[in-house]
Amino acid sequence: MTTPSPAVIRRATPADIEALGRLGALLMRQHHGFDPARFMAPGSDPETGYGWFLGTQLEEPDAVLFVAEQEERVVGYVYATVEPRSWQELREESGFIHDLFVDEEARGGRIGTRLLDAALAWLKQRGQAQVVLWSAAPNAAAQRLFERCGFRRTMVELTRGL
Repeated sequence: MTTPSPAVIRRATPADIEALGRLGALLMRQHHGFDPARFMAPGSDPETGYGWFLGTQLEEPDAVLFVAEQEERVVGYVYATVEPRSWQELREESGFIHDLFVDEEARGGRIGTRLLDAALAWLKQRGQAQVVLWSAAPNAAAQRLFERCGFRRTMVELTRGL
C-alpha cells in the first residue's frame, strides 16, 4: 500500500467550488444524519447549493476558506470568519470556525489539524483574541480534535421542535 503524499494547505479559489460543494454536502449529510430534526435536510442537490454558498464567501474580506489538496484532489476544507461583537451570544468580536471537514479516506493524517491551524493563524493575523466554534453533539471525533487544539467547552445548545 502506497502512502499518499502530504496534503498541501492553501487558500481556496473559484476553481475549488465543485470540490467545496462535494465536501460541504458530505458535511450536511453527516449533520442531518446526526439529528434530522435539528439540521437542514440536504435536499436533492446539496453539492450545488453548498458550493454556491461557499463560493460567495471567497471574496468576503472577513471570511477565509482553506483547502487541503492531496495528489491533485481537494480532500478537506475549513471555513472561518471574523464575527462582530454579539450581544445575543454575549461575546466580543471573535473568530468563528463554521466548517471543518476532511474526506473520510483522508482522515488520520493530521489534515484536520493543519486546516484548523491555517484558519487560526489567519484569525490571529486579523487581530482576533478568541475563536469560537460549534460541534454537533454526537461528533466525538471532531470534539477530541478541537480539545487537542486547545478549545474548551463553553456552551451547550438545546433544541426543541414546536
